[in-house]
Parts: sequence; structure tokens; C-alpha cells
Amino acid sequence: MTIEHADTDEPVGARSPVQRIIGHLVLGVLSLFCVFPIYWLYATSLRAPGDVYEMSVLPWPLSTGNYVDALGKIDLVGMLLNTGIVAVLSALGQLLIALLAAYAFASWTFPFQRVLYLMFVGTWLVPFQATMLPNYVLLARLGLLETLAGVIIPTLCSALGVLLLREHLKNFPTELLDAARMDGRSSWSTLWTVVVPALRPVLAALGILLAITAWNEYFWPAMVLQRSNSVVQLGLRSFLGTEGNEWGPLMATAGLTCLPVFVLYLVLQRHIVNAFVRSGLK
Repeated sequence: MTIEHADTDEPVGARSPVQRIIGHLVLGVLSLFCVFPIYWLYATSLRAPGDVYEMSVLPWPLSTGNYVDALGKIDLVGMLLNTGIVAVLSALGQLLIALLAAYAFASWTFPFQRVLYLMFVGTWLVPFQATMLPNYVLLARLGLLETLAGVIIPTLCSALGVLLLREHLKNFPTELLDAARMDGRSSWSTLWTVVVPALRPVLAALGILLAITAWNEYFWPAMVLQRSNSVVQLGLRSFLGTEGNEWGPLMATAGLTCLPVFVLYLVLQRHIVNAFVRSGLK
């Protein structure tokens, strides 16, 4: 007895139109759950100051009174500038150190390489509370309290960045590295002219992750700076008090604080998508 297989051009594992529609509907519903809190943030900020507690989905009439109150109470522009400096310098410093360390661990062979790598990555498992006080005491002795440098310097080493970049560098084509060595290039020149251009999407994705983490950090800047007019994370608490919370200006300030992160993502979106696509290809 013979069994005839029907000829079909449909690839193995392809989904039917009904499955694709259901999948898109599920993703659409999940995306609404993710987007709605952000929408409610801006909707509340655009209500009139007396309508902040209204529960209507559409804010009407629209008002910019909360933004005027927020800009009048705190130096929002200066806070955004200080927060941007902290986020950018912290992300760039972590990217540079992680790139150099990952390149050394992936491309070179030296004694105790694996032990040193495991110790380096193991620092990622140490909770922040364990290093918080030693870092604070060190900054106090160096005279870096109440400065942006005191916020940035302890964050310059990222074990997560080293781990991610090393995994990508392990799959880097060795033919390109051998060709660069035969061409007479040094390891430093090979890193910046061969490796870094190929890792641009990965560096962009990691950079935005590190920048957003530094942008959203509250506890460490609150310890080092101890001033409400330094960065936006501390400025937000200016609207919280024992006599009551000013939710309108608070939402307006939070909405303006989110805009630089959205812009950063839009600028680097193509590189981030490429990084995820390449990470799934071997």
C-alpha cells in the first residue's frame, strides 16, 4: 500500500489565516494593557486642575494648567538636563568598559580567564544594598557627594553589559579577526574598525537599556544628591506632601520626563530591531 502526499507550497510550521488573526488580536489586547497606563498619565495631565480626579476616558476640556503649575514650581528644564547628563555619561561609560572587557574575555587567552570572568559576572548577583554604604562612604571621602559625578562613577561598570557583549563576540566571525591581523592591524585598531561597526545594533540596544535604567534610577541619586532640585526623579517628590498630593502637576512632570526616553527609542528603533533579529540567527 502506498501513501501519497499532497503537494503544497506552504512552508512547514506556517500558520493559517485564522491563527494569524487570533495571534494579532491577542497581541493587540496585551498592548492595550501596556499602553493604557501611559495614556492615562497624559490624559490626567491634560485635565483642568479641578478635574484631575475625573474618571472619564477622554479628558475634556483640555487644559495646560498642570504643565504651567509644574514649570512654575520646579526647574524642570535644569532637572531634565542633569538627568540627561547622568543617563548619557553612565550609559556611555558602561558601554565602553563592557566592550573592552568583553573583547578581552572573548578574543584573548590568559591565565585564570574563566575564573576572572565568573568573578566579574558574579558581581551582577550582588544586591545594591550590599554595596550602597561602601560606595557612599567612598564618595564622602572623595568629596563627591552632592555632585553628578558621584552619581555616575559607581555605575560605570556593568556586568550585564559584559555578559551580553561577550556572548555576541563569541559568535563573531574569526575570519574577519584573522584578516585584520594579517593586514597588520593592532588589537585596538581591530576593535574599533572591525568589531564595533559590526556590533552597532547590539551596542545601540544595550545603550538604550542602560540609559533608561540610569534615567529611571531614584534611590541612588536620592542618597548622593539629597536635593529635590537636582534630577527629575527627585523633583517628582516635590508634589508629594503631608498636606496632600498635587496629582495634576505630578502627572504633567512625569509625562514630560517620559518624552526624552520615547525620542531616544524612536531614534534607535531600527538598530534595536536589528539587534533582536541578529540575536536569533546563528
